[in-house]
Amino acid sequence: MDLIKTIEELVRFKTETGNAAEIDACLDYIKASFDGTDAVVKIERFEEASPVIYIANNDEMQQNALVLGHIDVVKASEEMFNPYIKDGKMYGRGTLDMKSFAAVAMHSMHYVLEHKLPVKFAVILSTDEEQGSKSTHAFLERYPELNADVVLDNDVGGDIGEIINKCKNPVFVKLFAEGKQAHGSTPWDGLDANEMLMRTLGNLRNDYPYFDINSGKPENTWIDTMHAAKIGGGEVSNIISGNAYALLDFRLTENSTVAGLEENLKKACMPGVKYEIVSVSTPVVMREDNPQILAYKALAEKVMERGIKFVQIGGATDARLFAEKGATVIMHSGTGEGMHAEGEYVVLQSVEELAKIQIEYLKKLAQQ
Repeated sequence: MDLIKTIEELVRFKTETGNAAEIDACLDYIKASFDGTDAVVKIERFEEASPVIYIANNDEMQQNALVLGHIDVVKASEEMFNPYIKDGKMYGRGTLDMKSFAAVAMHSMHYVLEHKLPVKFAVILSTDEEQGSKSTHAFLERYPELNADVVLDNDVGGDIGEIINKCKNPVFVKLFAEGKQAHGSTPWDGLDANEMLMRTLGNLRNDYPYFDINSGKPENTWIDTMHAAKIGGGEVSNIISGNAYALLDFRLTENSTVAGLEENLKKACMPGVKYEIVSVSTPVVMREDNPQILAYKALAEKVMERGIKFVQIGGATDARLFAEKGATVIMHSGTGEGMHAEGEYVVLQSVEELAKIQIEYLKKLAQQ
């Protein structure tokens, strides 16, 4: 399989989340690449979620290794679906997030099949990761017994010189403020929902400090954070607002709990302000001395001929669904920039290195 050509072909599919025709065409392309092999390939469809493609070299539910990824992308101009290579970088929508690494997973599967490696290996590629990964959840609900000793998560693009061993827990909260409308000239006759909401947000800042480009990056970024993603309230300028709301995004480290967040919310909310926890995830925390991670790291450093460091990120990953089952999660990706932006690119050397690392790791697992 030609890795670079496969990336180019994948990028050309306009698989923006929700574009069913292009997504189906891309899934068919991936499935067809395994025609004539011994691969088990399933395109699973769901009533309330996008499809998932599952590829394995066996028909068992407990895998030695599993790659988790997606083929959907965020919206982009037509030009971004025509990839091009310049100065060792491939530009185009999805080159970094994450079609290059979907191609790496396909490449690894072809290697395992062609060389008949005695390792149980599977790949899951979802098609709606950019809008919450309902398809991954639906797939695992359909096959709850599916698990792996090690999950390789390449959907953390940024720097091949880093292995991510911690992800925060994103918790989304909605605030509702109910006041009393009055004429703007007689505020004492009303109860300003906007004011109640702002004071509540101010109270929350006692526990979740504010950061921006002017305040600068804190020395320690492994802390709980909060930002107000959306705020609304009021009708016209001369009416005291009767209702207001805010959507909040909390990112909690493994040292914090949702129960603790709720205590802070109760303490912060002004009279007339209520909260609702919309969604909760799970932090992924992998010890740096985990034997599987150390073995992978040693192989990666040997392939790359340079060191790799451990880092932490505030984002979430679908790999948490397997971490909850006890799997070791190795979050490692290629190098690039411009995720979700016009200038998205991936460094092709890093893609080739990641492909070599993945194959060497699978060969090591086959020897165990």
